[in-house]
Amino acid sequence: MTGPEIRPEIHVEFAPELALFVPHARRRGATALTTDGVSTLGHVVESLGVPLTEVGALVLDGREVPTGHVPRDGESVRVRAVRRPQRVPGAPLRFLLDVHLGTLARRLRLLGVDTAYESTDIGDPALAARSAAERRVMLSRDRGLLRRRELWAGAYVYSTRPDDQLGDILDRFAPELRPWTRCTACNGLLREATKEEVAAQLKGGTQRSYDVFAQCRECGRAYWKGAHHDQLEAIVERALTAFPNRG
Repeated sequence: MTGPEIRPEIHVEFAPELALFVPHARRRGATALTTDGVSTLGHVVESLGVPLTEVGALVLDGREVPTGHVPRDGESVRVRAVRRPQRVPGAPLRFLLDVHLGTLARRLRLLGVDTAYESTDIGDPALAARSAAERRVMLSRDRGLLRRRELWAGAYVYSTRPDDQLGDILDRFAPELRPWTRCTACNGLLREATKEEVAAQLKGGTQRSYDVFAQCRECGRAYWKGAHHDQLEAIVERALTAFPNRG
């Protein structure tokens, strides 16, 4: 006969920045957790609600360990948040946003940040596959999507307010800002255009009032300093003021 199986007990402490992901009982200080003895530390952290995209380091008894570490009885783990600015190695910094983040996508494009966006719900597997194929950082508020192993890289969008979303992503990833260089509709690069080249897209009042135009190299959409330009200019100015030296 064999005795009862001994299940390891560890202590886990989460950084304050990760509190929103974990149950209230685990939001302050180290708390005890019984594991199955075979699951990795990464799996344990995710089972408590924290996507690994938000974890900067796992510190076990004072030393950093990989997510594949299998915790043993009596060990203590501190789960740190991602260090900012976060570097994404191996590819130019570019993003992919899901269907719920259209406003954020347009604002990132307005600032010249390479941002792909799915305007329809194509499903988590397809989004994860595109992230991997194009090596784009997946931005989403869907924790399940961010847990998919095939993602190239990912990040949780913490706020529901576009202003806060934009500020958080610019702070976290520190992308180069090149305002007015991308199409907000399709992400293509813009070029200068003459009035004659975009005449088919202009109404009479616009033709009479404006002489400076740009056009998307990909979709052909025309741009000029129209009625909403002041609002867009304000978004650009706030970003450049908050994050200088990004251009």
